[in-house]
Amino acid sequence: MASDLSSFLKDELANTLEQLLSKSVSIDSVSELDVNSLDDSQCIDVSVKFDFSNISSSWNFFVPTVTATKFEYFMLGGMGDLKEHIDDEITDAVNEIISNICGSLCTTVNAQSFPDVSSIKSELQGSSIKDCKELVIEKKFFFDLSLDGEKLPVYIGFDELIIPYLSQITGIENSVTEVTPSLAPSSQPSNSPSNPPSDLGISSLLSEDAAQNLQLLFDIKLRLSVRLGTKNFLLKDILRWDLGEIIELEQMVNEPLEILVNGVKIGEGEAVIVEGKFGLKVKNIGNSLSRLSQLGL
Repeated sequence: MASDLSSFLKDELANTLEQLLSKSVSIDSVSELDVNSLDDSQCIDVSVKFDFSNISSSWNFFVPTVTATKFEYFMLGGMGDLKEHIDDEITDAVNEIISNICGSLCTTVNAQSFPDVSSIKSELQGSSIKDCKELVIEKKFFFDLSLDGEKLPVYIGFDELIIPYLSQITGIENSVTEVTPSLAPSSQPSNSPSNPPSDLGISSLLSEDAAQNLQLLFDIKLRLSVRLGTKNFLLKDILRWDLGEIIELEQMVNEPLEILVNGVKIGEGEAVIVEGKFGLKVKNIGNSLSRLSQLGL
């Protein structure tokens, strides 16, 4: 069974738009697109290549005029007049948005350590303005976005290679014909030293029933934070703080940063830059069982 990336795509699509547009964004529904039902005359077609394992998949993000003009308008802070037609500035804004969405998706998926989706990366291949009724990608899906309550459609086309990894969106069984070597059966017993539990995932650490019950919690969102350093202060000192105050922390500059999930430390890492944003490279983290224990699960 292939890992399903559907929920990560929908989450990063909504979350990245919220960050870039400073508006509340949600995805109300996803359905297969009927090109003949489209009213929009034009859309921006942004082609993106995703590489992971031995797969190279092409995606096309189709952003119709009504959505593209709003994207650029809100990226500029809602200043000036809302444009009626797509121009170069709107195309550049849409390219930047799609680049950020794909970069965030790759970062999130890589953090999951899926056995069949490793080191996924994205690359924009280019963009063009097209007639919406002439979209040629076979598998196209309508993402019904709500931007502060206003409906704004986005269409995404997928090639056949990625379909098994998006079963929740496509409705197609998420199976792949190629067997990943790391998932092949082993002749060694499960408690053999050559098969350490930390390498086999959560399901191998728990009973079958417990693993199935735990999967019910997999879509619960947890807050991730990174602690740069700490120090104790007296209330009277805090009340004296003013603009320009420098607060010295106890953490040394070469020490790793603490990774916290819901306020609980689960590992350590170092700061990196990903697609123009701060990111975190994990340097030290426990296995699946220890992380569950730390989070009280």
